Amino acid sequence: MSSERQLLTQLAGEARAPMAAFCRKMIQTPSLPGQEGDLAELIRSEMEQLGYDEVIVDEIGNVIGVLEGTGAGATVQFNTHLDHVDPGDLSAWPYPPYEAVEAKGAIWGRGASDTKGAMAAQIHAMAALKRAGLSHAGRIEVVTVVQEEVGGVGTRHLARTRRPDYAVIGEATSNRLALGHRGSTNIIARFTGKSVHAARPAEGINPHFSAGAFLGRLAEAPTGHNDLLGASTLAPTLYTTDQISPNVTPGVVDLLLNWRYLPDQKPDEMLDALRTIQAETLTAGCKGECFIPPGRLQTYTGIVDEEPYSFPPLLTPASDPLATTALTALEGAFGEPVPTTVWSFATDGGHLAQAGVPCIGFAPMEEALAHTVEDRVSIDMMEKGVAGYIALGLALTRLPGGHMW
Repeated sequence: MSSERQLLTQLAGEARAPMAAFCRKMIQTPSLPGQEGDLAELIRSEMEQLGYDEVIVDEIGNVIGVLEGTGAGATVQFNTHLDHVDPGDLSAWPYPPYEAVEAKGAIWGRGASDTKGAMAAQIHAMAALKRAGLSHAGRIEVVTVVQEEVGGVGTRHLARTRRPDYAVIGEATSNRLALGHRGSTNIIARFTGKSVHAARPAEGINPHFSAGAFLGRLAEAPTGHNDLLGASTLAPTLYTTDQISPNVTPGVVDLLLNWRYLPDQKPDEMLDALRTIQAETLTAGCKGECFIPPGRLQTYTGIVDEEPYSFPPLLTPASDPLATTALTALEGAFGEPVPTTVWSFATDGGHLAQAGVPCIGFAPMEEALAHTVEDRVSIDMMEKGVAGYIALGLALTRLPGGHMW
């Protein structure tokens, strides 16, 4: 074992217990979108106690822990999100979702795999790096952002106000190196007719028939394929009307489509294609429109964001210096080959990539456990992840950089 790998292994082992304890505290602190304030305060306090050079809570509620470097080099952002999805039916969980039970070598609870396991590992890894006196060239920023689950409000704000040179996204990769994901956006196909009493349907214009014909032709929508990311998909998910009474035909039907798209595809092109299909499937008198719905979210600090729910695609070539440097660092830390992967879901990395920030992903959680009642994070994987994060912090800050804020 090399001396550097031995040191990283030692630092990760020393961080194991306090990191796991902090992870449990975070899981015991519910943080649904828009309700992340208590968790943000817990993280701010932890970073200050761990000796970060600066801890900032910005106007939108993101928490940013800063470690200054020794000289010229890249600013590297380690990015996780504060919020988590709703736990749903509490009786379906093997352990209560907010108790953070430690069992079978893992910490169980909502948010463990998305992304509180990575959050604990990143925060304690960078504190261990500083405590050991290891020199990193550029600036390290550990950021925990608001409202990722509902569109990426916090990271969109950081991409405008505190843009780094490179970013490491802490979404589940099972300690592999992730290179990207498809984009994700919602599209509404709206059908507007004339509502009438269901006993006299001939006097109305029932939009259900237009919507049904439109659904039958969705296979004609543009598709694409990428060797790494796979195929683009267009999935009908929600179907709503302006009526709740069973004896009234609706005046308006909204069909929500979730589109997972590739880097060479554009939302405007998909909208044009869907509008063409819609125009050809409207029944007499029915009107149609297709659009990306606006959003309206309020952060726990009171800031209102009105951008649509959308995550741009992300794809960092395996030959990119960020990817090659990261892979070399991780393999040195682990003493074994590290596979590359892509996420099936979208991440905040898409927002950063759209702003010109090269991104990779690395985190000690399992993708298949996210958003399920089996939500948990392996403590062994977290410990290994700490070594990986320290190695990434040292290696990536040595890359050329220019975004020192």
